[in-house]
Amino acid sequence: MISAGDFRNGVTFEMDGQVFQVVEFQHVKPGKGAAFVRTKYRNVKTGSVVERTFNPNEKFERAQLDRADMTYLYSDGDLYHFMDVETYEQMPFTAEKLGDAMKFLKENMTVKVLSYKGDVFGVEPPIFVELQITECEPGVKGDTAQNATKTAIVETGASVKVPLFVNEGEIIKIDTRTGEYMERA
Repeated sequence: MISAGDFRNGVTFEMDGQVFQVVEFQHVKPGKGAAFVRTKYRNVKTGSVVERTFNPNEKFERAQLDRADMTYLYSDGDLYHFMDVETYEQMPFTAEKLGDAMKFLKENMTVKVLSYKGDVFGVEPPIFVELQITECEPGVKGDTAQNATKTAIVETGASVKVPLFVNEGEIIKIDTRTGEYMERA
């Protein structure tokens, strides 16, 4: 059991027969009245995000998620094929099951496939990935506005905001949690 007062980012819990993962939390102690926990949580199967406040003493069953190392092999239209690194068994998953993480995956990349009681609901890519820029406008000389960025398309098809000095063909490091440019590789 876990109480709402113990909520942290990434904690998974069961409520009303559904499994949820805490996205954001804030412990609030107002000047008058009892403390409460303001929480934003995501349904791990449907992906819907809900905001709600809880009494810190409310208790929930902790949900145990399974994380299996798998290698992303290839995509053939609507299906994405992964291989279990221990058993070499190949498994196809639909894009709806895997979520937004697919935009940073390239072939032969090892990821963690998330499941709950055998039902796969998502993919956890590495925190940082290095991808090559395939499409990018050249930076304009003299445009030195602070924090100026431009949009670049990487080899997986995702668009990322990059600084003006980054050019087409370069390899960049991207934070997959936020989708932000980190540095040149």
